[in-house]
Amino acid sequence: MRSFSGKFNGLDHLRAVAILLVLTFHYRMFGHPDWVDTYGGLGWTGVDLFFVLSGFLISNKLFSEIKKQNTINLKVFFAKRLFRIIPPYLLTVLLYFCFPVIREKEALPPLWKFITFTQNYGLNLFDQGTFSHAWSLCIEEQFYLLIPFSLLLLIKTKTFRYIRYIILILIVISISARYITWQKDIVPLIPTDNYWKEWYMKIYYPTYTRLDGLAMGVLTGYLFQYSAWFKKFIASKGNLLFIVGIIMLGFSFWFCSDQVSPHASTWGFTLVALSYTLLVMAAISESCFLYRTKLFATSQLASLSYALYLSHKFVIHIIQNILKQMQIQVASNVTLIICLTACIITALIYRYTVENISAKIKNKLIHIKN
Repeated sequence: MRSFSGKFNGLDHLRAVAILLVLTFHYRMFGHPDWVDTYGGLGWTGVDLFFVLSGFLISNKLFSEIKKQNTINLKVFFAKRLFRIIPPYLLTVLLYFCFPVIREKEALPPLWKFITFTQNYGLNLFDQGTFSHAWSLCIEEQFYLLIPFSLLLLIKTKTFRYIRYIILILIVISISARYITWQKDIVPLIPTDNYWKEWYMKIYYPTYTRLDGLAMGVLTGYLFQYSAWFKKFIASKGNLLFIVGIIMLGFSFWFCSDQVSPHASTWGFTLVALSYTLLVMAAISESCFLYRTKLFATSQLASLSYALYLSHKFVIHIIQNILKQMQIQVASNVTLIICLTACIITALIYRYTVENISAKIKNKLIHIKN
């Protein structure tokens, strides 16, 4: 059921899955048991699930506000984003720059790229791989900055009714950008080892090549608010949407088994985003078991997911270094459990210090509640 605050509890399950996918994927860069390689390779799609979730949740609220008032309260919107996102992020940036011992790789990109949320452009994973996972936060912050102004512009220019077509055009632009980049920049480098670095820099990280998930989330939010047929359809077909989404996700995993292949580089992100969009549609359907089920474990993981995402790499790095000094085997299931427990504890510290304090300041300043 939905909570009194209007929260979709079903989405907590997906958010929990997303952070577990990311944790498993990134754990491969540390000492790990063999099964992590077997099952963690496709954990990169957890970020795509986060994109779809963000696209839907943010746009659904904005479209609901537009339906009621034909405008957006920018002060409220940006205050919520600012006090939710920035303090934990800046704390993590501060820790990385002030305490080099926690860095999981050799070097950091320049500080200005973190401050301006442009780190995802020109990100050299191999030479400046510390806190590299902030690339997705950069894309989300760019999204948060642009979407309210874009919607207000569409309202002002009387083109709001064309939004679904604009979203589809953005997806086509993203697919086209990946195809052109593959042909122009990656193909000539394939005989060398440099193509991996270029692939990440020019296809995997840039915002304009990763619009699929956010765009599909926004389209879902728009249809949920403005299409009675769409809302009725998902309300009655929740479990079917879940089954189709899982089948399509399995196909997407197979399709992207070689992530840097030409077909996966061009179409893979779109297929993954579409699969997760179907699961999001299932999670907001009253007829789906995801919607009707509320679990403490997934709700807690969901609420901790942002702090977990920010801190998990340096926590795992620190814990494994300590265990190595104690001559304890790090490539074991026991070490994995210890590391994940430490990650959760760190996320709870984030929650009860910086996040809670930030929320109190926000509510005091602008008199709103989440």
